[in-house]
Order: sequence, then structure tokens, then C-alpha cells
Amino acid sequence: MARISIPYLGLLYLCCWAAIADAKYKDPKLPIASRIKDLLNRMTLAEKIGQMTQIERKNATVDVMKNFFIGSVLSGGGSAPKTNASAADWVNMVNEIQKGSLSTRLGIPMIYGIDAVHGHNNVYKTTIFPHNVGLGATRDPDLVKRIGAATALEVRATGIPYAFAPCIAVCRDPRWGRCYESYSEDPTIVQQMTELVPGLQGDIPANSRKVNGINENNTVASEHDVYSIHMPAYYNSIIKGVSTVMASYSSLNGVKMHANRAMLTDFLKDTLHFRGFVISDWEGIDRITSPPHANYPYSIETSINAGVDMVMVPYNYPEFLNDLTDLVNKKAIPMSRIDDAVRRILRVKFSMGLFENPLSDYSFANKLGCKEHRELAREAVRKSLVLLKNGKSPNQPLVPLAKKAPKILVAGTHADNLGYQCGGWTIEWQGLSGNNMTDGTTILKAIKATIDPSTNVVFEENPTPDFVKSQGFSYAVVVVGEVPYAETMGDSLNLTIPEPGPSTITNVCGAIKCVVVVVSGRPVVIEPYVQSIDALVAAWLPGSEGQGVADVLFGDYGFTGRLARTWFKSVDQLPMSLGDAHYDPLFPFGFGLETKPISH
Repeated sequence: MARISIPYLGLLYLCCWAAIADAKYKDPKLPIASRIKDLLNRMTLAEKIGQMTQIERKNATVDVMKNFFIGSVLSGGGSAPKTNASAADWVNMVNEIQKGSLSTRLGIPMIYGIDAVHGHNNVYKTTIFPHNVGLGATRDPDLVKRIGAATALEVRATGIPYAFAPCIAVCRDPRWGRCYESYSEDPTIVQQMTELVPGLQGDIPANSRKVNGINENNTVASEHDVYSIHMPAYYNSIIKGVSTVMASYSSLNGVKMHANRAMLTDFLKDTLHFRGFVISDWEGIDRITSPPHANYPYSIETSINAGVDMVMVPYNYPEFLNDLTDLVNKKAIPMSRIDDAVRRILRVKFSMGLFENPLSDYSFANKLGCKEHRELAREAVRKSLVLLKNGKSPNQPLVPLAKKAPKILVAGTHADNLGYQCGGWTIEWQGLSGNNMTDGTTILKAIKATIDPSTNVVFEENPTPDFVKSQGFSYAVVVVGEVPYAETMGDSLNLTIPEPGPSTITNVCGAIKCVVVVVSGRPVVIEPYVQSIDALVAAWLPGSEGQGVADVLFGDYGFTGRLARTWFKSVDQLPMSLGDAHYDPLFPFGFGLETKPISH
């Protein structure tokens, strides 16, 4: 018997592979629903659970992808193939991981995801666009759509098809460290800016079915506030075909969002008819318990049953795979829920053509940080700047600044620091300081390129009052602000500009005419200094193209930006948004002085 069993087993094995080779799911001419049904019927529980798993690229060896049927891989903030990796380095890495997935029995391609929240921000020499807080001030959805398209090209240049963006949170309190990821305190502006979605993905075909990301506190809100303030942009995003939605670390009225079936399933999937997949945030399901990961099986059971389809593990994948398998075998998670999750994941993969084109090439490499995209970022900077004050009296405006002046002073920690200009989520998760982290133009460099060649520009980061008074400067440009941060690291109860910023404002503006440019992810405490300042500009986090700041300061273009969030007088007033009974801002929502460009 032993002699004939081996050939028979071999024959069965060959027949199995032949059947898969002829499988319906491999036929791009068939409807997606038929392909999904065919593939789902062929999958084992292990293959299904593998599809629901997203791991960090550091773990994603060919063997891991092949043996555990992993469905998705990501780069965490700052996670790259190597320091200063090129487009080719990224493509080669992604393709190597993909080959592991394609070598599995069913050959289901993995989908690689990355945070591209203001351009392809993890990658060296890409175009870094202004953060969303600045884009909201432009009131320009078409601009945001073009930024989405440019970002998509730069992400594809590195072989990656999936971006965790945009964030459509409505930030109502600037003390939150993620406020710069929010376009506005006004849900209407956030809705308009969902044009980033078709920018990233392309417009959905007319009459098509929508499938087709959206990126830790407790939001206490009435049902009316939840649906009138925080949910409208989700509706717009789904109408525009967004493929995935990321659950937040936050809680809503005490319920962790990763455990919130009412929002993830009842509202998002059933009411809004979202047909893509819901992905967790980084170790997001672990945080359902306190302390995190205290009862991992409970966290898995609760999150999957709530409606999370793919889990960003990202490291401890063997435990996740084992625990989820055990929960399904015990019927704590029904097989119907697993099938629904996998069906959603496969729908996205089929819709984007991943089965037909799983491997990337170098054809878009020249788009990384290209001149066209840098010009677009420069335009975005110009339109995002908000002029809050111009002259100590209305008939004595300081801006536009004179290009031809004998001698001018540029001061402040943020005048010649590309890392500070770009903020968090740039090369590293928390951002960086200095000018060696990527390519771009600092505000100082931009000023020098803009003024008349005869003008003497003196840069002194934190000059003394005596120095300022003794040098015969015509005027000064002071650039100060926040140092980079991301997420919880940016939570702040005082919202003050760190020293020496305030000292620099006092030393310079107390002695000569000055324009203060504030580089920040949100409104900050500025009220104590406003009287001494001649002109005040909110530059937000402008990104790599500082030339856009000089374009407007010196009158090549006019100021057009308007506040997309309220600028408070003191933090004691917070939270404070337009329409509140106690609304008494330093600068109200929608405020922004305009200037005309100087004709040349």
C-alpha cells in the first residue's frame, strides 16, 4: 500500500495546483463579486486569518509571508529599507516581500501601506506638502485634490499602493497633539477637503459601485454632535470611493473606537454602506484594555466582532494568529464575521488591480520630489498663509516687505530649520531638526533668493536688543514656533512657543519694525506679544517649500488664507469653537487680512 500511496498523493497535489491555475478568481474579465466568491470558497481558515493581519516590514520576510499568508505589510513612522533609501530601494523591498505572498498556494498578493499624510513623508527627497491645518486655511478643494494626485505618484514611485490618509477628524481643541492633521474645526471645510480621496485614488467611474485611508482621548459628545460635526466627512469620503477606514485610538463617550460596533458596523458599514475594509491603528486593539495587551484574546474578540477587518499588529503576529484561530474554533467569533472581513479585503485588492499587477517597477521614480510637485507644494504654502496683523495702524502696513532695503535682519529658531518647517510625520514619526534630513528650501534661504541682490541679509537666531538696535536694520523677519511632534507627544496644556521664541520676539520687535512668522501645528499663545509686533503671519507647518513664504511676504503673491480654526487669547478659554456661547477669540474663525501682489 505504501508504494502506491505516494504517486496518488502526488497526483492529488498536482490536480490541486491545476485546479487553482484554472481558478475563476484569476480571470480579470469576470465580475469582482464572482472572483471574490470563488477565492473565498478555496481559502482555509489560516489563509483567511492571514489576510486579516498587517505586520511591520521589519518582520516581513519571504518565509513569514509565505508560511502565515500575511495579507498586508506597513512601514511605521520612519521605517525604511535603509537610511536615505532611493525609490529603487523601496521598490525592491516591496517586491521582495510580495514574492513571498505570490509563492503561497493561492498566490494572494499582499497590500503594502504607509503613512503619507503630507506628501510621501517617510521617504528621503520627496515633496513635503503643508500639513492639513494649513491646507484648511486655503479653502481650496481643487488644490487638495492635486496634492492627493501628486502624493499618489510619489507613493507609487516607491512601489507602494496604499496610503493611510487623509485624516478627516474635526479638531475642536488645539491642545490635542494631532490637531495639525485636521483641516479645520468646521466640518464643512473638512468635507470639502475630502477631495484628497479622489486625488489619491482617482475619480470613481460614473455609476460605479463604491468600494474603495482615514487615519487618545475620550470624545464626550451628544448623538447630535457626533453626527453633525464628526461624521459628515465620512459620508463624503465614502461617496468619493474611499477604500479603507482606520479606527481611531480615541473613545467616544467611554467606548474605545476599536471596540465600537455601533460606529464601525451599524453606522459605517450598514448605514453609510461602506464596502471597503476597516483597519485598526498601530496596536490599536491592544489598547481596548488598560493596561494595553492585558487580555489579548478579549481585545481580538471585541474588535473583530465590532467590525475591525484588518489588524495592524504590527510585531507580535504569531500570538494574534493563534488567538484569533482559537476564538473562531471556539465560535466566540463567527465564521460569517471572518468571511465578511476577508471579502472586504479581497474586494479592495481586486478593485485596485493588485492581482493583475502585484509587482512594481521603477517607471515613476522620476516623480519623487520632482519640480512639478515642488511647485505645487510652493503654491499650497502661499495659499495657506494667514496674515493676522499688518501694521500697528491701518494706514501703516508693513507687508508686502520691501525687497530693496539696505540691511535686514532674519531671526528665530525656525528661520533656517527645514525639519522644524516640516513638523512631525517627516522622515521620522516625531519629525526631526536640521537641514540634512531631506531636500527643501528653508525660509531664510527663500528670503535670500527673493530680495534684491544689493540687500544685506543678516541672520542671527536669537539676537540681543543691543545688537538689533545698533546694526541699522530696515526691518526684521522673526520666524519662531513649535518644535516637531506627533500624536500624544504633541499634547499640550499650555500651548506656548518654547524659548527662545518669545525672547526673540521681544528683543527684535521691541527695537525695530518686525514681521513675526509663526510656524506651528495649531494656534499658540501669541496674545502677550501682539501689541509689539508690526505684522503677524500664521505659516502653520509649511513643509519643504519655504519659498512659498517669501513669495507672499515680499509681494510676488498676495495673502489670501483665512483661519480654518479659532485663534484663542488664552488656553483658559479652551475648548472654544465658532458658535460657542463664550466665543471671545483673539482672531475669529475665518479671519485673514488680504494683500495685493506688487506688479513688477
